Amino acid sequence: MIDLLQWLGGAFYLLNKIFLSLSEHAYNHDDRIRARQWRIVSWLVYLIGLSPWVILFILKHNWIAASVEASGAPAMLLGLVLAWRGSTNKPPSFLNYLAIICIPLGFIYSLYDFGGLNTLNQWLEIGLVLGFLVGTYQLAKERASGYLWYILMHLCCAYLMWVQDYPWLSVQQVVSLVFIVDAYQVTQKRKNIIKTDYN
Repeated sequence: MIDLLQWLGGAFYLLNKIFLSLSEHAYNHDDRIRARQWRIVSWLVYLIGLSPWVILFILKHNWIAASVEASGAPAMLLGLVLAWRGSTNKPPSFLNYLAIICIPLGFIYSLYDFGGLNTLNQWLEIGLVLGFLVGTYQLAKERASGYLWYILMHLCCAYLMWVQDYPWLSVQQVVSLVFIVDAYQVTQKRKNIIKTDYN
């Protein structure tokens, strides 16, 4: 069961990063339809991969990561809706507010549940969940800074998975970093092209 959850969670989260990177590449080649399609698929696989991750966190008593990861679902839904509607449309306000409310509530509840921060694992979880929630919310709004938050998330998660004997998930996190960095570089290249065009 644990091996299956590792493979499912890891594979779907890795696919999310691959599809986000492909979306950024398509966008840079002015293929907005393909970019939108990749972005829709990336949010769908992200949502599918969420449940196995939450279950694995619960099994290892990573309560901070589990509760905050689960509260990231509204931000994922927001990203999916925005991608589905197209970035020129206004997002549904209820999803926007739900994502903003879940971020601090999930984090505050997790701190209350633990009675403070007492272990290295908890600090890794905090880095993981901050990167996840802020990054997911920023990417849902199509802000490139979300990729930088994802770097923090994947570094913390890779180490946490390694020390908790989930080697496949640790490797998946490192491989995902390659696609995150690639997607970020593509967005920066696009910004530089836009600046050059305006000068």
